[in-house]
Amino acid sequence: MASVTRAVFGDLPSGAGTVEKFQLQSDLLKVDIISWGCTITALEVKDRQGRASDVVLGFAELEGYLQKQPYFGAVVGRVANRIAKGTFTLDGKEYKLPVNNGPNSLHGGVRGFDKVLWTPQVLSNGVQFSRVSPDGEEGYPGELKVWVTYTLDGGELMINYRAQASRTTPVNLTNHSYFNLAGQGSPNIYDHEITIEADAFLPVDETLIPTGEVAPVQGTAFDLRKPVELGKHLQEFRINGFDHNFCLKGSKEKHFCARVRHAGSGRVLEVYTTQPGVQFYTGNFLDGTLQGKRGAVYPKHSGFCLETQNWPDAVNQPHFPPVLLRPGEEYDHTTWFKFTVA
Repeated sequence: MASVTRAVFGDLPSGAGTVEKFQLQSDLLKVDIISWGCTITALEVKDRQGRASDVVLGFAELEGYLQKQPYFGAVVGRVANRIAKGTFTLDGKEYKLPVNNGPNSLHGGVRGFDKVLWTPQVLSNGVQFSRVSPDGEEGYPGELKVWVTYTLDGGELMINYRAQASRTTPVNLTNHSYFNLAGQGSPNIYDHEITIEADAFLPVDETLIPTGEVAPVQGTAFDLRKPVELGKHLQEFRINGFDHNFCLKGSKEKHFCARVRHAGSGRVLEVYTTQPGVQFYTGNFLDGTLQGKRGAVYPKHSGFCLETQNWPDAVNQPHFPPVLLRPGEEYDHTTWFKFTVA
């Protein structure tokens, strides 16, 4: 059984509210989550010697999360990932979103779900955050009620996302934690062994928008169905890193998504989800300029993300899995991060 403790993490500028921290602890994991952006700020996992290390990138203080930073640990929405040119058409009306990533809209816009204060409720084994995204927020139609629930059971952290809309609107929520199983602050993730259970991926254009093709992974750098050591794999295929959607089984039931193993520590992360895709991102845009916990800097490839989600730009690509939430329906997705030692 997990315990939950509650503390003040910091105060927002200009009296905009107090950010709280919730620590979930089991015999195997310790997770810190704050009410600003439902953000995972620390996640301690034991190695094969029983020594615990924090395996997510981030900051020790609130100020770090208020600066421009790459979504460390946050829940992103109303629509995670990219929407081409920040526009989409719904029921004959064109909607324009803030453009904040080259020519595209990324992770909900300029002030997405990662940059707002959520209302917390403590549970017996976790914490639930809620908020109401008003009609027109960041250009999206309809009011959206959202609940994000973190629960801890042994070595498994579960994240459930629920939402209800007053008008038809695209919804795609995910968590944007950057992991390094050697411990945050380790220089890179090249010694991590990665497996992703996907037969297809989405090729992208120069602005990282899917081209529309659903391409088989067979014979490409994207064939991660058997374990590969990341550094050697990037070198072998001469690629800069990954920032791509992998197409998972179409099931809405819990299914295996990915496994990452760090041989040095013995830590293993397995990801399960009810979503049709996972964005595998290898921290290509980290550049060492941010100072994180314990004075760590985060250079390129010093963390990886496995963002379980719908496919990017699905609102503009009719043959992608549906991303629209209609009144009377409920958005309900769950992801499991399971940690073991091997």
